[in-house]
Amino acid sequence: MLKKNYLKEKLDNNELTIGTWNIINSSMVVDVIASSGIDFIVIDAEHGSISYETAQMMIGLCESYNVTPIMRVGEINESLILRALDIGIHGVQLPNITTAKDAEQFVQFAKYPPIGIRGFSPYTKAGLYDVTNGKNMPNIANDNTLLIANVEGLDGMNNLNDIAQVDGIDIIFIGLFDMSKSLGIAGDVENPKVIEKLDEAITIIHKNGKKVGSIASNINMLKVLKSKNIDYLTYSVDTGMIKESYQNMINNFRG
Repeated sequence: MLKKNYLKEKLDNNELTIGTWNIINSSMVVDVIASSGIDFIVIDAEHGSISYETAQMMIGLCESYNVTPIMRVGEINESLILRALDIGIHGVQLPNITTAKDAEQFVQFAKYPPIGIRGFSPYTKAGLYDVTNGKNMPNIANDNTLLIANVEGLDGMNNLNDIAQVDGIDIIFIGLFDMSKSLGIAGDVENPKVIEKLDEAITIIHKNGKKVGSIASNINMLKVLKSKNIDYLTYSVDTGMIKESYQNMINNFRG
């Protein structure tokens, strides 16, 4: 990716950043969200039905507002990661990283040699469709692309210190919903047991020089996570935001 990575610049300057999740298969929805002044949007190709063709359109819309597009793919899969990067995504987010070996494989698939084994073509959006970018593209992309590893359960927590030491991983995202499930309190993401695990994770991740990510599903949780210096904070999902907004209006009307 040869373009400026707005989010990486903010994180390098130790700014706290706010983003959201997109699972609606609509570039117009992404256009609306990006116009809000948000820092980044996670295009969710794991839980959403978004194609790579649509995602590439979404990337261009994000860039027009200086918003960083991130793409979550469903697994540690060389082809899925390569395609996400070739369409010009500024960062890839992967679920269920449970060991340092998982994280190392993620880096291998996402980085060009000599760091990794990513396949190379400058004739893509990532290369701005220009063969003359071929000589510079690998080094620039290796430096410029964000890699976000999701740690979502107790297995990952038990290996977190090792995961956080893997070179090439920029952000470790603590998935609170899956963490609550692994603790036997599924959905109760504000439970003290979940928050205790989050606090433990923040300490380990920051100690290793990595950035911390997580998700807030309401304004109170957003304030709590901001106070904990979560660097890469996501708020809700586009489907939930739309439904909640309309439900509030309907409840006020009928009430």
